[in-house]
Amino acid sequence: MFSDKELHRIVEQINNNYKNEELFYIPEGHTMPNRNTIIHITLGLRQIMFPGYFDEEHLCCSLPSYFIGHTISKLYNSLSGQIQAALMQNCKKCVSDEEASKKANEICSAFFRSLPDLQKMLMKDVQAAFDGDPAAHSKEEIIFCYPGLFAIFVYRMAHELYRMKVPFIPRIMTEYAHSHSGIDINPGATIGEYFFIDHGTGVVIGETTIIGNNVKIYQGVTLGALSTRSGQLLRDVKRHPTIEDDVTIYSSASILGGETVIGKGVVIGGNAFITSSVPAGSRVSVRNPELTITEKKKKNETLFD
Repeated sequence: MFSDKELHRIVEQINNNYKNEELFYIPEGHTMPNRNTIIHITLGLRQIMFPGYFDEEHLCCSLPSYFIGHTISKLYNSLSGQIQAALMQNCKKCVSDEEASKKANEICSAFFRSLPDLQKMLMKDVQAAFDGDPAAHSKEEIIFCYPGLFAIFVYRMAHELYRMKVPFIPRIMTEYAHSHSGIDINPGATIGEYFFIDHGTGVVIGETTIIGNNVKIYQGVTLGALSTRSGQLLRDVKRHPTIEDDVTIYSSASILGGETVIGKGVVIGGNAFITSSVPAGSRVSVRNPELTITEKKKKNETLFD
């Protein structure tokens, strides 16, 4: 262990870093949003969207209207507080407590009013998974077990907050889903109805991606940017592809670029690497590489036999 004098020197150096780095400055009365609280809110929203699947008390043992109202009231208070913290931290000194509180309540009210429509969207996603996966034994299994549906559920909640320009919170939500499912959907992506991610591990969907209705993608698919070397200069520029209706994208395909449009009804085979548009109704495949199979030599054989 080092001496008290050395400890004091380390403390002073780190403290100086705090003073000299603007990122470490948090105005008095401000806090960062609480990650654990946001995860709790996300799981509470899942209870509302899929009643009886993820709550300890079975819905049949209570009045559904009481359950919904009670849960929304609890989540509203938590979410409005987190949105207020996010707004204040994002603006530093440019917004007062009162302004942030008023804005947070406006956003929260609008968000909870959107829940019925979001639930209808999720039911179409469940149907898409059931229709698209012969291994699915029931819709209940999809809701309870499928990581793809979990990632889509979190995305749809986060995207609504993203549209309302809530800082921090949408990304915390989708990164939580990413850590639990291996599926990385930026909350800024625009995704239509009846969407299905099969298996899902390694899927990446970038911020400016646009996906139409009735689209199915498999594990390892990347909908990404051609290059991000220009960094912040690319903010608000469409960097990711557009996928039109009724498209199927098989495993490990990469589709890159903001000007890339995959037309309606296209089927893209596994491992395809696409950086230009594909016309509607096309089939894209990668020619199978030549396989070489060498039989294992017997134990008593040598290379010189």
